[in-house]
Amino acid sequence: MFQQQGESVIKLTRLNRALCVVGMVSSFTAMAEVANKEVMVVTASQTEHPELTAPASVSYITREELDNLVVNDVAEAIKKLPGININPGTSYGRNEIKIRGLGADYTLLLINGRRINSRDGLLSAYGNDFDLSSIPMSAVERIEVIRGPMSSLYGADALGGVVNVILRKPTEETQGSVGYQFDGITEGSGGDTHKLNAYVSGALIPETLLGNLIVEKSDRDAWRTDKSVNPDTDVLEERDELNLYSNLKWLVNEQQDIDLDLIYSKDDRDADWNNWGTAVNNVQEMARYNVALTHYGYWANFDSRLRYNLDKSELRDDSELNGAVGNIDQTNNTVDGQLSGYLGDHLLTGGAEYRDTKLKNNLTLNTDSVNYSQAAVYLQDEFSLGNLALTLSGRYDDHEVYGGEFSPRAYAVYKISDSWVVKGGVGKAFKAPSLNQYSDSYSVLACRGRCSVVGNPDLKAETSLSYELGTSYEAARWGAGLTLFQNDIDDMIQAENWDRVSTELSYFNVAEAEVKGVETMAWVDITDTVSLSANYMYTSAEDKDTKKDLSLSPSHTANVQLDWQALENLYAYTSYQYTGSQYVRSGEKLSAYGTMDLGARYEAIQNLNLKLGVTNLTNEERDAAATKLDYILKARSVYAGVSYDF
Repeated sequence: MFQQQGESVIKLTRLNRALCVVGMVSSFTAMAEVANKEVMVVTASQTEHPELTAPASVSYITREELDNLVVNDVAEAIKKLPGININPGTSYGRNEIKIRGLGADYTLLLINGRRINSRDGLLSAYGNDFDLSSIPMSAVERIEVIRGPMSSLYGADALGGVVNVILRKPTEETQGSVGYQFDGITEGSGGDTHKLNAYVSGALIPETLLGNLIVEKSDRDAWRTDKSVNPDTDVLEERDELNLYSNLKWLVNEQQDIDLDLIYSKDDRDADWNNWGTAVNNVQEMARYNVALTHYGYWANFDSRLRYNLDKSELRDDSELNGAVGNIDQTNNTVDGQLSGYLGDHLLTGGAEYRDTKLKNNLTLNTDSVNYSQAAVYLQDEFSLGNLALTLSGRYDDHEVYGGEFSPRAYAVYKISDSWVVKGGVGKAFKAPSLNQYSDSYSVLACRGRCSVVGNPDLKAETSLSYELGTSYEAARWGAGLTLFQNDIDDMIQAENWDRVSTELSYFNVAEAEVKGVETMAWVDITDTVSLSANYMYTSAEDKDTKKDLSLSPSHTANVQLDWQALENLYAYTSYQYTGSQYVRSGEKLSAYGTMDLGARYEAIQNLNLKLGVTNLTNEERDAAATKLDYILKARSVYAGVSYDF
């Protein structure tokens, strides 16, 4: 399978793998050929699998699907996938990705298989949103979502699931595009968003050096509405973003590639926040630099990857609540390597990782800086017994503060037929407390300026044992799936609730929490031009000690979408998203709500595409309890876009 079959075939195979794979993929030519016919996912095992038989609950959204939608960040792009719930981490338009009832702290965000994380430099709810905004949507080739713990491959933070954003790779042929998008809110004042993007890709040296460049500029006015408790404050922040992404690929020879990824992001926000009836101005300006240098090797009997990744965030935090201007720097240095190849009938994937984090924060740290490191080794074995495919994996993490932790996982996929599978597994996962949670040198202003939250050095690391069992069927014109899941979490970390008296709060461990539920999805091609898809998730997320529901975890979420390819050059859709009732940290229960969207894409002339749409068509509003806490739903909005490909 690994033998050379002529120079042209080798170059084609190598290029296909280089363009499709993030992280480590299987080195088999046959797999690469299949990848040309259907989407192959890589995040579940860091080797290629079709979605149906991947050893995890996995879903994805492609570049073509993104082109049909108007989305501002990764959270909006995946919000209709099974098992996903997008809740505001705070008000003012800041979102977080929740997977199977667990919050953003439990969702690991990857870019091309490498983690991106600014949480230690920010409040937890801010970090996820700033991380999401640093990814230019025009640079995204595909987004893969793993639902369920994946610590056996990715370590801490993957206790809830993984979102892997796979960016566009440079092409041999010259191609590009330019686009403009407008999003306007139909009531209140302000809220208009203007977004410009440009993309170019091609060979700098034919068959040797390929490159691409993506530039995206977005500006949004602050939005105010009389729905707010304080109409003199902003519901959505004023936001100016600039994202640049470039990739250079050196095709060294038939067996080696070298990739250089460069990402620069500038994200400036300005808002008047509601603080106990008073408007308080908040300005946050973040600059982010991400550099990754990766060597890929395609050898006779195995593939290899060696990578260095630098992720640096610089934040200027100027809030009237702070009493001083914050200058916050977080630097993550990561070195990792991986080997993958067959030993007999077993596909083995193993690797090691070392990560060092350094933080400077004049607002929250009583020392000049703090830093900690983590190291890990992992091994995965994939093999088959007839129609039964087994994946066994384990990872050992050594945290500088919390010591060693072993995370094993076993997963099985049984093919009843080529279209029907039953799959499930069990795994252990862990999550070390973040720096702001465990360091008593770290103090974060909270309670709208009336208290601070100080780290607790006595915290224990969280561990979980997860189970899932499901079945999926895919025919030519319809498909369906059902999955049961349970996640038992020991020592879950929670922040103390404010009693409106205390001036200092901290974090504590919940002895045991349980998150369980069921996911179901189905799709059908009603005609050659009309298709219907739907998914539903029931989640029970409970603190086993107090018997109370975990906050911001709705019991029911559902999505329905109708797609219509009216003409060869005209596509339209309508969708409905339902979010069930949920509790917030204050103990109040917020009512359920649902929104409806419409959209259409029309190719007016060759390569010139127009998009029109309406979000929140019925102008749905959240209840009084949510409004009181500034969780205000974005009102009916209209959007229009134009793009030209060349």
